[in-house]
Amino acid sequence: MSTPANLSIKMRSWLFAPGDSDKKMAKAADSAADIALFDLEDAVATENKVLARKLVHDFLASRTEGRERLWVRINPLDGPYTLLDLAAIMPARPGGIMLPKVYGRQDVDRLDHYLSALEVANGIEQGSTPLIVLVTETAEAMFHTGSYKGAPRVVALTWGAEDLADSIGASSNRNEDGSYGFTYELARSMCLLGAATAGVTAIETIQGDFRDLDGLKARAEKVRRDGYRGMLAIHPAQVDVINAAFTPTAEEIAQAKEIVDIFAKNPGVGAIGYKGGMLDRPYLSRAEQLLKQAGLT
Repeated sequence: MSTPANLSIKMRSWLFAPGDSDKKMAKAADSAADIALFDLEDAVATENKVLARKLVHDFLASRTEGRERLWVRINPLDGPYTLLDLAAIMPARPGGIMLPKVYGRQDVDRLDHYLSALEVANGIEQGSTPLIVLVTETAEAMFHTGSYKGAPRVVALTWGAEDLADSIGASSNRNEDGSYGFTYELARSMCLLGAATAGVTAIETIQGDFRDLDGLKARAEKVRRDGYRGMLAIHPAQVDVINAAFTPTAEEIAQAKEIVDIFAKNPGVGAIGYKGGMLDRPYLSRAEQLLKQAGLT
């Protein structure tokens, strides 16, 4: 089954909301977040999972417009809840699925089979439900971050530090200065490289301190420079900061257009003088990617 065609929605901000709270799901859905993520996994206690499935189904079914931006994080495939989650929510046609705690590409292939059967059963176009995959939450998954090229349905990869720490038995994932330890910075890099290999969007993990908006801005801008194109959020207050950080500025767009125009006027040239320096083809590629990110190509 092929990967869904390019989505018509942006993927800068992904706002989590617990699936057992109608109020918080409505707040996420009505926010400026590009994607609202209704959580059936970590945000929902075991005793509330049955209720959460029903609430998520009913909420999705009640939204006839904009459902393509209403996604669901299901429970991991190595537990007892995945099929129950999918059977409950797929009749309501979620915009997409987040798959957590994978061990490798084989989990995506397995989920693809489940989704294909449920799409057919519910009159949904087969293969049309996209996936974002959490590719660093288990130690084993770290060795397979580059295996998602051509994976069915996958449109984005993201990473997580908390479950990875638990997977390897670490007492903390932070250095004394509050920065991520080496293993977790490695996870961030491997997610980015895996997404680039697969040709899908790289999404940065959450910032737990939702009050530190200045820190969020600095971090989001930094990872965007590194190649990330969006970020997970846990609070509505984070959404505007994330959207702004992952939206090219007017200055960036103007410079990118200028670089593209210079090369267009000099076809066949490998390097061109520009503002006292030299531009070669990688600069052109980056300019074209930025214009595409801004929706201008």
